Amino acid sequence: MQDSLYVALSSQIALERRLDTIADNVANASTIGFRATGVKFEDVVSGTGPKSVSFASSGNTYLSNAHGSMTETGNPFDFAIQGDAWFAIETPVGTVMTRDGRFSMNDAGELMSIEGHPVLDSGGAPIQLDPRNGPPKAGADGSLRQGDQLVGAIGLYDFDPGQNFVRYGNSGIVPARTPEPVTDRSDVGVAQGFLEESNVNPVLEMTRLIMVQRAFENTAALIRQADATTDDAIKTLGSK
Repeated sequence: MQDSLYVALSSQIALERRLDTIADNVANASTIGFRATGVKFEDVVSGTGPKSVSFASSGNTYLSNAHGSMTETGNPFDFAIQGDAWFAIETPVGTVMTRDGRFSMNDAGELMSIEGHPVLDSGGAPIQLDPRNGPPKAGADGSLRQGDQLVGAIGLYDFDPGQNFVRYGNSGIVPARTPEPVTDRSDVGVAQGFLEESNVNPVLEMTRLIMVQRAFENTAALIRQADATTDDAIKTLGSK
């Protein structure tokens, strides 16, 4: 009888984690460059043979690799990545990967992220522009020109967040290992004057929320039934 309680409890723990990810996804449905979080669950088997019991694992998070829609802004400091790559910014916790291309140039000519962090080139160095020459013109490969002069290039990086990744801010991901710069890939580039929207589908997330709520209610009913069965057994044994 205790097994059913443990199975139901493991299920509720898993459902709670799924609920947390759904809530985070919905909250960031309008966040530029945000990629939705998913959770992958596995069975954890205790015992062997006919006495084995399957429990739900607490789950491992992963990042959706679906692309968000592209929105044209016309702002020369807005950039969107075309293909599977990431921007790199330098933060107090180290290099962070992001798809949020809302950049700006400060008074010193440094290219900065929306949160005020330096944007890095493919060599991992901050990008330095000439503040006297206005906004740069970006090539499809991320190269930056002011006038006729090449002044730098936005770094594009290969990056696999893996499982149980760590977020930084809204759209940033802290890499577990050093990311590699993209080289000689025709399927990866930069679109200037565009931004990538969040890839969260709010309707799909709300549908998942309803499913999680129903599953939680079913699990709660199972726990109540197991408690009632235990109480009946105690009363029966106590009357003898």
